[in-house]
Amino acid sequence: MKTVFQKILVPYDFSRSAADALAVAVELAAKHRGALLVMHAIPPLYPMHGRPVLPASAEIAQVGRRLQECVAAAVKGRRLRTVKSWVMVGPPAGCILEAARKADAIVMGTLGRTGLPYLLLGSVAERVVRHAGVPVLTVRTKASRKR
Repeated sequence: MKTVFQKILVPYDFSRSAADALAVAVELAAKHRGALLVMHAIPPLYPMHGRPVLPASAEIAQVGRRLQECVAAAVKGRRLRTVKSWVMVGPPAGCILEAARKADAIVMGTLGRTGLPYLLLGSVAERVVRHAGVPVLTVRTKASRKR
């Protein structure tokens, strides 16, 4: 019987919530002998007038290295079938939904970056839950669970 945790996608934004979600995903992938797919989305900048400004390739590479370090630390000592990480450029919810086409499930934090983008765009986790074609497991941070 195929389990829903064969290919687990983890959207990672370097927040505490994402780290908690990654830890849960590592446990699930190890338990179900699944693959771990970890992605980070860099949204383009939208100046008041003009076209979107995409990040430089050096910035993308730097974020990719940082992502690999975080993933390696989270998986250290665990035997997983496959571990992949990559960086995408675009609106986070759209990038996550696109990456989810390669996954059986998504494990993501419910509290990532906040502030003005949150007020203007709404919650990324909410959009993913509403539109994903695969099951989504949302993980609350330990700090927010205590409140």
